[in-house]
Amino acid sequence: MMPVLSSTGLVLHNLGLAAGFGGSLFGKVALNPAVKVIGSKAERGQVVNAAWNGFNIVNAASVGLAAITWLVGRSKLTGREIDRTTRGLVIAKDVLLGATVALGAANIYGGAFLAKQAPEGAVPVETGLTPTAGTPEKAAKTMRALDVGGIANIAAMAGVIGITAILNMRAGASSRWSLIARFLP
Repeated sequence: MMPVLSSTGLVLHNLGLAAGFGGSLFGKVALNPAVKVIGSKAERGQVVNAAWNGFNIVNAASVGLAAITWLVGRSKLTGREIDRTTRGLVIAKDVLLGATVALGAANIYGGAFLAKQAPEGAVPVETGLTPTAGTPEKAAKTMRALDVGGIANIAAMAGVIGITAILNMRAGASSRWSLIARFLP
C-alpha cells in the first residue's frame, strides 16, 4: 500500500509543480508580451489582469498541492536516516518550496491589488507588467514588484523541480535512500 500512496503523492507533487511553473512561465514569456497587439492600453491591462487573476486559482491549488504532498512526506523524516548531501538537498527544497509558496501568495495579492487600481482591471499597460507613461504611480510600482516577484517565483519553482529530480535520482541509486524516499514526493 505504501508504494502506491508514495507514487500517487509523487505524481500529485510533480503535477502541482508542473502546473504552477508552466502557467507562470507561459504568462511571463507569452501572454504578457502578446497583449501588445491590443490597440487600447487599458484593454491590455484588463485582459492581463483577467487572465492572471483567473490563473491564480489554478496556481494556488497546484503549488499548494505540491507543498502539502512534500510536507506530508517530509514529516516522515527525522534527518538522521539520510546522508549529509541528501539532507542539504532536502533543506534546499524546503527553502525553495517555502519561497515558492510565499512568492505565489504575494503575487496573487499583488495581482488582485493591481486589478483594483482601475475599473474592471483596465490599468493601462504597454505589455503585461510594463506600465505606460499614463499608468498611475501606485499601479506602476505594483507592476514592477509583480515583475520581480514573478521572475523570483519562476526561479524558485525551477529550483524545486530540479532538486526533486536530483532527489529522485539519488533514491534510485541508494537502497537506503530508496526505502526512505518512498515517503517523499
